[in-house]
Amino acid sequence: MAKVKNSGKQPTAISLFSGAGGMDVGFSRAGFRILWANDFDKDACNTFRANHGSIIEYGKIQDFVKKLKDYKGADIVFGGPPCQGFSVAGKMDPTDERSKMVFSFMDVVETVNPRAFVLENVKALGALEKWGLVREKLFKRAADLGYKFRQILILNSSEFSVPQKRERMFFIGLKEPKGINELVGIRSYLDKYKSIPPTVGEIIRKLGKAGTDSNPWTCNAKITIATSPILRKSPYAGMMFNGAGRPIDPNGYANTLPASMGGNKTPIVDEAQIFDGKLGWVEKYHKTLMNGGKALDFQVAPKQLRRITLKEAVAIQTFPENYKFIGGTNSIYKQIGNAVPCNMAFAVASVVKEILEK
Repeated sequence: MAKVKNSGKQPTAISLFSGAGGMDVGFSRAGFRILWANDFDKDACNTFRANHGSIIEYGKIQDFVKKLKDYKGADIVFGGPPCQGFSVAGKMDPTDERSKMVFSFMDVVETVNPRAFVLENVKALGALEKWGLVREKLFKRAADLGYKFRQILILNSSEFSVPQKRERMFFIGLKEPKGINELVGIRSYLDKYKSIPPTVGEIIRKLGKAGTDSNPWTCNAKITIATSPILRKSPYAGMMFNGAGRPIDPNGYANTLPASMGGNKTPIVDEAQIFDGKLGWVEKYHKTLMNGGKALDFQVAPKQLRRITLKEAVAIQTFPENYKFIGGTNSIYKQIGNAVPCNMAFAVASVVKEILEK
């Protein structure tokens, strides 16, 4: 394949660790033309193909680095390397093989030599002292490759029309940072893309009750009440149910949707509260416990409580309504949870494109 030639009409991109294509939806909508993509999950690759075409290749990114010389000159490389090794929800093991994938990302950046790159990962990588050395290595590698501007942003997806309090790190590098105030960086550019998202309750009411044609029932994991609940000030924090699936405030936003959804780690909603507008069971039970009431004996929760459906998870991650997912139910839940919220990716992509066009 010949070297990439950009006419200047539409910037080009290479997508790494693409998964089901959440970032790709955002970057495509911002105006980037994706030339090549990669992931190591077969179902996710099939989902990507169903929505973006056959530009994705299945396999380890390390096996494709040399091949990517064919794409030298693309405008941007973007992607979210595996985050489990850095996440506070994991073992935070610096020797985890998945933690090394951020440097595999930079290997591709070196090979393709794009005008910009965007590396997405968990907040912990960008904020915790534990990962300070990793950040230093990433900054040095980027500087050595000629990226004059380098910035780590910690962004909350709920600021960008995503009904989810998902905090993520974006490491952005630019060869020619024209028009950027070095003290402020890119953050000021993002203001124009901020908007208030609908609440989870509004989204679910639009989809309809679980089990209807517009919102099929998908997760059958039972919800059981914890005999030794862990209480927090908010009824939507702590642990009042067994398993890691926590209730979502229908009048607010979901916590981060995990890739482990599909079983008892799938978040919980109260249908009666959402559709009837009454005080939810979770809030009433939490108030009872906070006032010294006894926890209920181990039992199945009332029927008005249920796990979120696939359709609801898709909407909370801001995938397009007609987005096609390939694979079994648990695989699709995983693909959704692993994705970067599309609206969040769009905001970041739009800012980078705006700067490149300067």
